Amino acid sequence: MLVVGLGRFGSSIAATLDELGREVLAIDRDAALVQEWAGRLTHVVQADATSPDALTELGVAEFGVAVVGIGISVESSVLTTANLVDLGVEQVWAKALTAAHGKILTRIGAHRVVYPERDAGERVAHLLSGKLQDYIEFDDDFAIVKMLPPQETRGFTLAESKVRQRYGVTVVGVKSPGRDFTYAVPETKIRPDDVLIVSGHVNLIERFAARP
Repeated sequence: MLVVGLGRFGSSIAATLDELGREVLAIDRDAALVQEWAGRLTHVVQADATSPDALTELGVAEFGVAVVGIGISVESSVLTTANLVDLGVEQVWAKALTAAHGKILTRIGAHRVVYPERDAGERVAHLLSGKLQDYIEFDDDFAIVKMLPPQETRGFTLAESKVRQRYGVTVVGVKSPGRDFTYAVPETKIRPDDVLIVSGHVNLIERFAARP
């Protein structure tokens, strides 16, 4: 895994992957940042990723996935992404600052564009809106959430409350206090202090979570 840019976004990705035991090469042209992370990451190199020659010397074409976490300069972000695409990296993920920036990254070949600030803002808004305790949204407005059970489901099995038929969402699992997480089945009985893991379309989940 290649990570370009050791700002907050890139360094967080690199550090997490490193902790998970993944082989990571982190690149940044800022000597101070490279020095800061040299003792915390296994492989850190000072290099200018806007230079195709520098990337070629590092053998980046051998990496299956690259993340461009450059956030200060749109020009550097675009040039780096273009270089990685041209060098044949199979998957290039790039951070975008704005919708226009993201459109450029997509047009030059980025396989996945992420908007950390926008996504974080949307996630917090969903968490502030009701019973949701955690929220992860995927493509096509599909989400998985952790939430408290609405009153009408408490004391009933999933088959009895007919959550899927009435609200179009699926209760994937249930976490009861002091017990391990369990996958939900029709016979699963919901208790007032349970936490539900629910999946479905964002609008349907919001409708379900808005129940008293």
